[in-house]
Amino acid sequence: MNKLLIFLFLFATVASFSQTDKYGKEISLKEKTSISKILDKPEDYVGKTVLVEGEILEVCAMAGCWMELKSDAENQKVKIKVKDGDIVFPVEAKGKSALVEGTVYKIELTKEEAIEYYEHVAAEQGTEFDSATVTGPITLYQIKGIGAEIK
Repeated sequence: MNKLLIFLFLFATVASFSQTDKYGKEISLKEKTSISKILDKPEDYVGKTVLVEGEILEVCAMAGCWMELKSDAENQKVKIKVKDGDIVFPVEAKGKSALVEGTVYKIELTKEEAIEYYEHVAAEQGTEFDSATVTGPITLYQIKGIGAEIK
């Protein structure tokens, strides 16, 4: 009896560690593109649907409408953005691994728009932001997520 209980406990533990939660549409792409490859030449990927994988660094605490994935290259990350309410990423996913399918897009912001953007992000994350750090217009590259798997 004890061996059976131990087996069931171990099976339940392994099953909980290998659980994958799915969000949005079913992932259809098979070939992954590294985040670093996208960020090295982002213009080559604008408008293209990609499959990326990485550790979840941050999740929008207000609406779960975005998450940031760590790149395979040091000091790089990419934001996965979804339409509010279409997909809600759980804050508890931070630190887990995500596989995401989505379309790369570009955002060009004036200096004033960039300041507003970074103020909004800081408010979402509950952090401080110094507007003096924005010295001019910026270009952001993000992925519009359509489907994700979080392990």
